[in-house]
Amino acid sequence: MDKRRGRLLGVWASALLFAGVSVIVGCRLADTDGITPVPQLLAFLPWLLAPAGLGLALALLSRWWTGVVWAVVVLGLLAWYIEPYGRTDDPGGRPLATFRVLTSNVEFGRAAEALVTAVRRERPDVVFVEECEYTCAATLERDLGAAYPHRRAVVAGGSEGSVILSRFPLRPTGGLPGAMAMPGALADVDGNPVRLQLAHPMPPLPGQLGVWRRELGELRDFAAAHADTPTVLAGDFNASQDHAAFRRILDTGLRDCARLAGAGRTPTWPARTTPTLGAQIDHVLVSRQFSARDARFLDLADTDHRALLVDITLHRRE
Repeated sequence: MDKRRGRLLGVWASALLFAGVSVIVGCRLADTDGITPVPQLLAFLPWLLAPAGLGLALALLSRWWTGVVWAVVVLGLLAWYIEPYGRTDDPGGRPLATFRVLTSNVEFGRAAEALVTAVRRERPDVVFVEECEYTCAATLERDLGAAYPHRRAVVAGGSEGSVILSRFPLRPTGGLPGAMAMPGALADVDGNPVRLQLAHPMPPLPGQLGVWRRELGELRDFAAAHADTPTVLAGDFNASQDHAAFRRILDTGLRDCARLAGAGRTPTWPARTTPTLGAQIDHVLVSRQFSARDARFLDLADTDHRALLVDITLHRRE
């Protein structure tokens, strides 16, 4: 009787694990982000291997062969979708200019000093800064203004402020609408026009999924509208490649620099648990005129995001 009860308990426990994982994997298979809590859990899709594996072990111990088949299907789909998403084709053509890009969410401006130190050490040419409130904007102006004389900033409180710093001359563009600022600019990179756009859509909070989807849609529309222009779209996207709304941005032809550099699954958030556990939600996306290499993830004090630093090269398309 005890053995039978134990087997029944194992079957129920594994079924519950498989059911939960199957809902997430099913939404990934259907190319939809679903409703809460699916979008929040999709960001951690690779880590669903753990509950699925535990369910498989329980099914084997309980001799629940239907569950074993269920587990194999779920684990197979997870393994398939863990493969990085997006294009990696070579842009071709001769190199025109190589420059370094850094993006960092400084969490309500708290990591401004740490960012200044990292920028002085790494010497990026363009810096995208999210959640840069009044004090952060003043700190960057004071400590980096001489090295980065060109900027586009929306100075605001809390998480709403954003800044683009550049060694290259900038012409302002309209940016994109959003609950948090997303400024844009047109940079003159050694005589070549490059469109810069900061990304910082609303996170997928319960009750805010409509805003999250709409603002990622704005980024997708921006990318599609400028498909023929050299473009760098960078920032905290609050989305990973496992979100359908983010994949639609990549489907416009933009490529993820981390993937191009062989680091497509490296987590950037939350910084306290990365790289053991986390999601890559901070990205540098580039148009098809660019190649990328040497993606590095920087741990900055006082922020829950890792900064992303990449070297990119603009090519003349033949």
